[in-house]
Amino acid sequence: MTERRLWSYKEIADHIRVQPDTVRSYRKHGLLPPPDAVEDGRPLWYVESITEWVARRPGRHRRHRDGHRRTPGGENG
Repeated sequence: MTERRLWSYKEIADHIRVQPDTVRSYRKHGLLPPPDAVEDGRPLWYVESITEWVARRPGRHRRHRDGHRRTPGGENG
């Protein structure tokens, strides 16, 4: 059986390009899904849980290679 990878605040933050404290704030405000596991008091999430959450989360904008956000209307944000 393949081992499922767990992400900490840091890996989630790297994935969505924010600081780990931002991810902690998301959890505090109920914006992050519940952790899939807790090890030594640290919440952890399966990669799949986070990628599904990212796909559903409101206000998400992709960053282009130049680092600028693009809004749906095509304006830079």
